[in-house]
Amino acid sequence: MLSLPSSSNIWADILLSPASLLQRLKGRTSQATSALKGSDRAATQDFSASLHGRQPDDSGNNALSVQGTHLGPQAAALAARLPDMLLKANRIAATLHAGQHGQRRGGGGEAFWQYRQAQPGEPAVHIDWRQSARSTQTYVRETEAEAPQTLLLWCDLSPSMQWRSHSSLPEKRDRALLLQLTVAALLLRSGERVRLLTPAGLATLPTGGSPLERLALGLLRIAETAEHSYPALPVAAYIPRHAHLLITSDFLCEDAALHTVLRQLAGVPSAAHLIHIYDPAERTLPYQGRVSFEGLEQEAPLDLPHVQSLRADYEKQFLARHNALAAQAARYGHSLVTHCTQDSPLSCLLAVQNTIRHKAAQKGDRL
Repeated sequence: MLSLPSSSNIWADILLSPASLLQRLKGRTSQATSALKGSDRAATQDFSASLHGRQPDDSGNNALSVQGTHLGPQAAALAARLPDMLLKANRIAATLHAGQHGQRRGGGGEAFWQYRQAQPGEPAVHIDWRQSARSTQTYVRETEAEAPQTLLLWCDLSPSMQWRSHSSLPEKRDRALLLQLTVAALLLRSGERVRLLTPAGLATLPTGGSPLERLALGLLRIAETAEHSYPALPVAAYIPRHAHLLITSDFLCEDAALHTVLRQLAGVPSAAHLIHIYDPAERTLPYQGRVSFEGLEQEAPLDLPHVQSLRADYEKQFLARHNALAAQAARYGHSLVTHCTQDSPLSCLLAVQNTIRHKAAQKGDRL
């Protein structure tokens, strides 16, 4: 992370989001030399987009750079990283036991359900002779029915996701893809159905390869054609009834749009599992001195002379925004998991796995 003393003449390239927190706090930078006082502000309801900031030094050159990415899909670079993502996804999925989604009734599964007395005409291969030998009755060993689960994947490929605050961190988009591929690998191992959702509806995947490879190539194809205006949220009209939907995004979108999508998904009905992905710099605002922020998604520039003076209030608003997002998800029966790109994905994936199982059980596996 970049952290410079406010008196330094070193300037830097940085990327930061969200814009609206800084816009709300802009007028308070005149108090940079003293601690900020006053009551906490309410959480902003407009997380518009990520920002790209630049601080030129006195000579007009850049003396220090924090890694960022250009606008656009950068499909070639993503394609080069895709094999490694698949290996990581398979390795992580192998450590997580997906389990089965039993229907609590007899059927064609593998998990033991119950013993029952054999009926006249019962095939001999169905009889459990060991259990029958303990009684004067003949018993059949039944297994529990299992219903395949349908999971739709939606990955936010908008420009704000193509960013990292340091070269040692993954882009938010790359981490989102890894999380989605791992969840897909986890469910595919259990015989579940996984589909890919695009702004135009369910995607037709490339032929050839394993199901997970086809999903990865489908995501790559979408990234190749993603435009600057790629939506952060899916269209609820394309979601089948009783499907599960995994949304990975930084949720830097209009709050009204998010509220509408969550409400519409609940009306389908469909269970949405939200993964809120953020870079550590988006949470802590670790910058010093004067910073000029330029928008990744066509936002107006924002110049802050003493950005460190806003840090405490910024962190409060970031937390308040997270709480508001969690409340909206819970209101409509969806789940929310947060993930910072500097953390291991395992804990996030465990939480997502548990919420998907919980929702499936609540719905009686009508998937």
